[in-house]
Amino acid sequence: MSDVVGLGEGGQQVGVISTINGDANVGFYAELAAQGVTADDIPVVAFSVGEEELAGFDTEPLAGHLAAWNYFQSADTPENEAFIASWQAFTGEEGRVTNDPMEAHYIGFNMWVQAVEAAGTTDVDAVREAMYGIEVPNLTGGTAVMLPNHHLTKPVLIGEIRADGQFDIISQTEEVAGDAWTDFLPESAVLVSDWPGLGCGMYNTETESCVQIESNY
Repeated sequence: MSDVVGLGEGGQQVGVISTINGDANVGFYAELAAQGVTADDIPVVAFSVGEEELAGFDTEPLAGHLAAWNYFQSADTPENEAFIASWQAFTGEEGRVTNDPMEAHYIGFNMWVQAVEAAGTTDVDAVREAMYGIEVPNLTGGTAVMLPNHHLTKPVLIGEIRADGQFDIISQTEEVAGDAWTDFLPESAVLVSDWPGLGCGMYNTETESCVQIESNY
């Protein structure tokens, strides 16, 4: 944390991109608040902090810091309102929060149900073949589609932490197609993932062959 504090000591405008994951965020943000680092001083943009992690402590000093997700509980849609009500009724806790991984599970389960119905069986291979192209409404007002690379279409949301631990959604894109391999790294740019077409998740377009990964396990 001293390194984070040191970033702003020279008076220059700086920020932090955080890839801390899961419960480890609790310690990071608690220390951020303890050190008096505010979003006005050094804004933090996190890729893996949500409502569940923030529920464990006072978030008022963290107001203004940002997070990038595909879902926030504050999404204002009828589907999300019903989902939150159902979750809180199930837990028996009126204030119990939802988060992005829960929406991912919601989408995945509903896709699986549709695929089982289409395949007429729960056989894994048959369900997988039936999964491609399936569409399921998400909780933020759009539609998730299962792509041939085993990834989904999802919107990208930027949320700003509020004093109550929720997020104000300050930016939301249309659905973005998930890509298995980035075009920004040479060794990855030549790879294509196309399971129904190529039967492969790591097809090398230069060698025209599937890449085999050796495992030590």
